[in-house]
Amino acid sequence: MSGIVQFNLLKFRELYPKIIATDDQLSMFFIEACMQCNNTDKSIIKNLNERELLLFLLVAHIATLQQRIDSGNEAVGRITSASEGSVSVVLDNGQTKDSEKWYQQTAYGARYWALTKRYRSFIYILGHAPMPVRR
Repeated sequence: MSGIVQFNLLKFRELYPKIIATDDQLSMFFIEACMQCNNTDKSIIKNLNERELLLFLLVAHIATLQQRIDSGNEAVGRITSASEGSVSVVLDNGQTKDSEKWYQQTAYGARYWALTKRYRSFIYILGHAPMPVRR
């Protein structure tokens, strides 16, 4: 398969009913998702259904982060402990790599990260056969 995934707003809203965002916001979040996950003919993810799933997860992740910011929560990381008296919150990203931390902030991002593992491996493609050596 080749091509690009077109953002299907109705399908997204049906699959992710808890995401609260305007149509314009979701459209912009899709553009942002395409900046992180190549949505062109050159994408390593050739299956358009698989690419759509990954892009939808990114849109849901971005929308969830935006909802948190809009509600006044600008904390980055997962809450590992909290207290009530004298208010104390401890945020942690666990044992994650820098590239993974942003995705681990929501369940959608964590799913995206897990599903893209096979695409983050080293791929070696031999361009030319080695020159034969006569001995």
